[in-house]
Amino acid sequence: MSRLLNTLKHKVLVADGAMGTILYSEGLDTCPEAYNLTHPEKIEQIHRSYIQAGADVIQTNTYGANFEKLKQFGLEHKVKAIHEAAVDIAKRAANDDTFILGTVGGFRGVKQGELSLSAILYHTEIQVDTLVNAGVDGLLFETYYDLEELLKVIKTTRARFTDIPIIAQLTASNTNYLINGTEINDALQQVTAAGANIVGLNCHHGPMHMKNSFSHIALPESAYLSCYPNASLLDIDNDTIKYSNNAQYFGDTAEQLIQEGVRLIGGCCGTTPEHIRHIKASVASLKPINEKKVIPIHKQRERKKATSQRLTLAERVRQRPTIIVELDTPKHLDTTRFFDNIKALDEAKIDAVTLADNSLATVRVSNIAAASLIKQQFNIEPLVHITCRDRNFIGLQSHLLGLSLLGIHEILAITGDPSKVGHLPGATNVYDVNSKGLTELALRFNRGINSNGDALKTETHFNIAGGFDPHVRNIKAAVRKMETKIESGMHYFITQPVFTKEKITEIYEATKHLDVPIFIGIMPITSYKNALFLHNEVPGIKMSEDVLAQFEAVADDKEATYELSLSLCKSLIDEVHHYFNGLYLITPFERVDYSLALAEYSKSITNHNQEAIL
Repeated sequence: MSRLLNTLKHKVLVADGAMGTILYSEGLDTCPEAYNLTHPEKIEQIHRSYIQAGADVIQTNTYGANFEKLKQFGLEHKVKAIHEAAVDIAKRAANDDTFILGTVGGFRGVKQGELSLSAILYHTEIQVDTLVNAGVDGLLFETYYDLEELLKVIKTTRARFTDIPIIAQLTASNTNYLINGTEINDALQQVTAAGANIVGLNCHHGPMHMKNSFSHIALPESAYLSCYPNASLLDIDNDTIKYSNNAQYFGDTAEQLIQEGVRLIGGCCGTTPEHIRHIKASVASLKPINEKKVIPIHKQRERKKATSQRLTLAERVRQRPTIIVELDTPKHLDTTRFFDNIKALDEAKIDAVTLADNSLATVRVSNIAAASLIKQQFNIEPLVHITCRDRNFIGLQSHLLGLSLLGIHEILAITGDPSKVGHLPGATNVYDVNSKGLTELALRFNRGINSNGDALKTETHFNIAGGFDPHVRNIKAAVRKMETKIESGMHYFITQPVFTKEKITEIYEATKHLDVPIFIGIMPITSYKNALFLHNEVPGIKMSEDVLAQFEAVADDKEATYELSLSLCKSLIDEVHHYFNGLYLITPFERVDYSLALAEYSKSITNHNQEAIL
């Protein structure tokens, strides 16, 4: 058994506090890990200050020193050098009885990024190998929001290094649950089973909330508990992050954490050597406990089972031909024509009307407001687009809760056009998540929990559509992207408008192996000018020379243009219904007469009692 684990058998150990807090308070304008190379004496001085305050354990200044994070500072080629320097600095600062932990931070935060788990493991292995080879006493995996990521990291590390102590700390935004809804106690048991020797929590919460969490955590049978709280809740003063000056309180609460079974205790964000000094004074005479009374979590997670008598669009289109029509909300507050058009679509018994979310980054009347009025006044189902461009992770959740409250369950999850394509190119893009992340969030709501793991007290019933763009050079790549969206939980798909029978057939051949409904987009061409624009300026869309010639021949005759457009669209609809049940009509320039005529034609050639094509 290692010296570290052997010591923890009979002694409480005090760890150090934050490194970045001190550096940022002194004007750091780069990543803290860069100082390992440029200001090693400063890092050594901070290590010494913690040891002098009473820390038995220090961690290397390598928390964010992975390839992806260092890339933001142009330091990605110095990953190994930064880790090697960090261990050398820590060794110079350490006393003979000081334990040095090699620190590795988690990649995934509250929202998952685009980096794959295999890529995360690749970058983590480089960090781990360098730290182990440099001679650390143990590995500290800290600030892991994502349980899947931490479990995989531990298992991979343990398979390669069987003897080195592993300290693994999750970060929970809720005192009782992880973001995926797993109880913290259950999660720590999984972390122990994966091969960690010391398990616990760090970051996000101050000492009081940490104490609340540990009151529900049992003593592991084959591991020890650790806790590194933040100094307090954070405050922002003139764009500067600040924490409470509460070292005495921090030390007092540390004593309570030892009584909850913690054997390794330190500090995270906002903590300083003064905090560690008070921890040391509070726990110096304490011995580790070997048994405790665990307070069970009173689960208030029973959810009301809301039911709906209406079939979802995904269910409808599997059973029969189904028509949805897109109708943009207006750019102004004269909504008379818009709601007259909605009434006409409702009377025509269209299955749903899709409402874009500031499409092409252009400001329009809120689609959720329009959907609410449609829900109140008509029978037609509103299908609300949600873009990730305009709302942060907080706003998206509030938006979903509001939609559910209004009884609006059909949503289209899209990443969204960047602001620069719209009429306000200076507006900022948010993109906290993409369409895949938004889908996963909505599905979590469907299970009755939010992103923190908190109970919503009732389930939402979102039926989630995804977008599919067939106008790409390699349609197989587009289908692979669709498959990723299916894996995230999307229920059905809506395509960009198509203008040739060949493209409809190509979509069918490329997707026929997928058990997912697809609505094929058809958009009428309103004029020769419109045809030229689509052909020459919209990426991926090309008209045949014959079609362009036909529109040119009737360019000065509005009625003839209208009839030609309908004729061409009807020909495409024939092809759609040869392969698909789903028809998506895109209303051009509020000309709902086009959509009504094409919907009537679609119904005339399909039998709603026939067996579903898909």
